[in-house]
Amino acid sequence: MKYTKDYRLGFTGKAQHILDQLTLEEKVHLMSGRMSLEQEMRNQQEDPDNLHYNYVPYPAGGIERLGVPELRFCDGPRGVVCSRGKSTCFPVPMLRGASFDVELEEKIGRAIASEILAYGGNYFGGVCINLPYNPGWGRSQETYGEESFLLGKMGAALVRGVQSGGVIACIKHYAFNQMENARFKVNVTCDKRTEREVYLPHFKDCIDAGAASVMSSYNKYQGAYCGHNAYLLNDVLKGEWGFDGFVISDFYWGVKDTVEAANGGQNIEMAHTRFFGEKLLDAAKSGLVSENTINDAALRIIRTLLAFDNTKTGNADPSVLACPEHIDLALQSARKGITLLQNKNHVLPFERDKIQRILVLGELGRLEPIGDHGSSWVRPPYVISPMQGIRMAAPYAEVTFDDGKDLERAKALAERADAVVMVLGYDHNDEGEFVSAEAAEGYTGSMGGDRRRSLGLHKPDIALIQALGPCNAKTAVVLIGGNTIMISEWKDEVSAILMAYYPGMEGGRALGEILFGAINPSGKLPFVLPENERDLPQVDWDADEQFYDYYHGYTRLDNAGIQPLLPFGFGLSYTRFAFSDAEFGGDDEGITATCTVTNSGEREGAEVVQMYVGFKNSALDRPVRVLGAFDRVSLKPGESHRITLQCPLEKLRYFDEKSGTMKLEHIPHEVFIGNACSDAHLLAGSVDL
Repeated sequence: MKYTKDYRLGFTGKAQHILDQLTLEEKVHLMSGRMSLEQEMRNQQEDPDNLHYNYVPYPAGGIERLGVPELRFCDGPRGVVCSRGKSTCFPVPMLRGASFDVELEEKIGRAIASEILAYGGNYFGGVCINLPYNPGWGRSQETYGEESFLLGKMGAALVRGVQSGGVIACIKHYAFNQMENARFKVNVTCDKRTEREVYLPHFKDCIDAGAASVMSSYNKYQGAYCGHNAYLLNDVLKGEWGFDGFVISDFYWGVKDTVEAANGGQNIEMAHTRFFGEKLLDAAKSGLVSENTINDAALRIIRTLLAFDNTKTGNADPSVLACPEHIDLALQSARKGITLLQNKNHVLPFERDKIQRILVLGELGRLEPIGDHGSSWVRPPYVISPMQGIRMAAPYAEVTFDDGKDLERAKALAERADAVVMVLGYDHNDEGEFVSAEAAEGYTGSMGGDRRRSLGLHKPDIALIQALGPCNAKTAVVLIGGNTIMISEWKDEVSAILMAYYPGMEGGRALGEILFGAINPSGKLPFVLPENERDLPQVDWDADEQFYDYYHGYTRLDNAGIQPLLPFGFGLSYTRFAFSDAEFGGDDEGITATCTVTNSGEREGAEVVQMYVGFKNSALDRPVRVLGAFDRVSLKPGESHRITLQCPLEKLRYFDEKSGTMKLEHIPHEVFIGNACSDAHLLAGSVDL
């Protein structure tokens, strides 16, 4: 396939020939973003009712006289940001992680690439693979879940999809970027095993998949800003991992010092130049930054841009923007990721012939459930709200909306309804990329940030559930949000609970289809749901210093012997799946787990088969078990399928601090296969390695 590392390295000779002809000024020009704040303001003035950044692809570099194309950057994780109501808005990556569908994610990547080309871009800055240490991180919705293996598989799929479409894929934010409000100042620390086993493997997975660019993060790691961090950028990324592409800074504030950044491995300052440009030129002329460092950066940039040169491909076709094929991908994704958490007495799906009056409660029921209003904010041509989706799924029924603020009125409406759907949770004011009111003046207004108070619903939402849940046995709560939402306090008051995340432009349609049974839910939680949020790592969201422990999420609960409310990988279906005849084996390639999966229910459905590997025999402190492989399978009623999953040996290694290398323990490894990370959902065995 084109655009892989081997393909790009084939352009080294041509890139070197061009580099040899460049002046120092031209080399530095390649390393400097060219989007001025004045131009940004002019773009906003053209459309004052639709304020946002990245109206047009952000340019950097380019040497016209020698045929080096400029970099043309487009954000973000759920579609192409640079639009005025034209781009496909896919579900947020957290929902896509819940689908556990690698093939679909690759297709989404190709669709995004084609839309970027239609805008004249050649660079996608939206492969976000940061791992939330605590689910309160405001930008959790932009990533795929709490699990490094899942992040690596899904991120690598998006990389392959985007780059197979001829667009440079950028993975971000490298690294340790899991706090939003304190992102510009916080210094993250952890031990070496935590670094290498928990927070860097998914970045390596995406580099191994061929990612051609990396964005550094704002925060510090071990005392050095990540945009200047020679250990992360030079030693690990370019040295140990053999990364051939280039590094860009996070925007505007990602570079703090000219010399430190250039010598630390930063290759391009984006989106406009403050510390590179003339300052970098002066630093190079004075010897503070060597010309070899400048040459290395310029070669990486030239080589990559030559490999992805789309100036003559003829792919800039505006008809692909929000075309039927891409909208269908968005719908498929929402259908596959929405997760059924509770379904007492099989109240869902609602029976069409018995449901004539439907009450939709909660302001979010009529709003657009597409996610935050930061740098990932996509403007699609339309968005189907939950209310609209329910009406589409039940056109014969009387659908009534109420915001739920007047509890007595809402209670009277609920008692008269045949079914009640409460749409509750978060929006862009509660979580997302944080922009203060001062910084956002004339831009989009203050927004987002970390969930600093609680991982639960707002108090009025909880009061609404507790007051109205008992009024109608056919009540379903639909949760909107980017990560864990606590349900312990109120789950017993309602029959059904669905996690809808931020399901994108077609999310309302998918939700209606699931509520009324046209689609069988198949999403799986990409995070653990604890009984108490105190069971998760605690974070001071305004901290200057934050230590990351080796354990977080489901591994933390497992290690402490705490039973979660719902385990990682959990999700219900309208049918039943049985697992049997498990077999386990191992060889030089890895550990395998095989079992028969049977749809023992009455409906066609999809199951996510999950393999975990355990380390109870380890001489070290290691997780009880970790995800090692997964696959989706669709089965008709009564149908069976034999599934084999393999966990590669690389994913079983630990970091040996004495030798500074990853090592494999030759011990009996526990192996599990099933449909969630708990003993009740897994068949178990053992394999000696």
